[in-house]
Amino acid sequence: MGFLATHKILSPGHVPDNQPFVSPLNPAGFFALESHTVLALDGADAVAFAQAQFASDVVALAPGHWHWSAWLTAKGRVIAVFALLRTGDTALRLVLPDHDAAELGDALRRFVFRRKVTISARTDLRVSGMFAAPAQAHGPVLAGDEESGLELDYGAPGLPRTLRLSPALLPDDPASVEAWNVADLRLGLPRLPPPQREQWTPQQLALDRLEAFSVKKGCYPGQEIVARTHFLGRAKRELLLLRVADKVDPGAQVTQSGTAIGSIVSAAGRSRRYALAVLPLEREPAPLLADGSETVTEAFVEGFAR
Repeated sequence: MGFLATHKILSPGHVPDNQPFVSPLNPAGFFALESHTVLALDGADAVAFAQAQFASDVVALAPGHWHWSAWLTAKGRVIAVFALLRTGDTALRLVLPDHDAAELGDALRRFVFRRKVTISARTDLRVSGMFAAPAQAHGPVLAGDEESGLELDYGAPGLPRTLRLSPALLPDDPASVEAWNVADLRLGLPRLPPPQREQWTPQQLALDRLEAFSVKKGCYPGQEIVARTHFLGRAKRELLLLRVADKVDPGAQVTQSGTAIGSIVSAAGRSRRYALAVLPLEREPAPLLADGSETVTEAFVEGFAR
């Protein structure tokens, strides 16, 4: 019997010190995140299958908890970054930003072979967000269930947010969704539209900040390249958060002193424009331009690792 069948997932002893902050963007609470989908892995071999495919240490993930993970190509390039939830002893859920769950499920099924695992897109579970700290979920500990609402602490002390999976229909709120996308970048979560997939290593996307990959657990696609980069210290590029004067799109060039030195991976925002860029570790102190627009480097909001 799965964990959810007999337990509510709660944070033991966690009581919020204050009432959750509610953003003026959406004082009513949750709003739909239509770009997020949910993929389910169920069965006796679900955890073993995920351990062999995903970059994080899935075996170490306890029921009722979640952490960041990624799926890589054999060459160590990131296909998808996602929140990986262990909702039961033999049940996992992937919350996928910008990635169709059915499409990723089809790709994963090619590697199932004889393992006892069912992979299915959970179109009945809708993803929503709220700019407030959760009442019960805390850090990596989940709260609730899939029927009434499964909640994640999806923020940081300096930027509180709650993400929820439930069957309920939620209102559309484009302004809040745009603010959510900006918050993802400020927290260091790469948002990968299709052209940016299979382009970057986990280190180039700073997935170590999210603790989204392991260099100790053993084999998974791309593990050899990831481990070699980690232990030999050969990463030559890094992820930077840029505040951009004008709108830029993923794939746009970042230049310095008239020379292209990197490119934009993710971008979000209208009045407050932000971008994630992969740039060389060694570069001049001269200003950076994104697609010709002036930029200012900002520090990431810390505390989003799980």
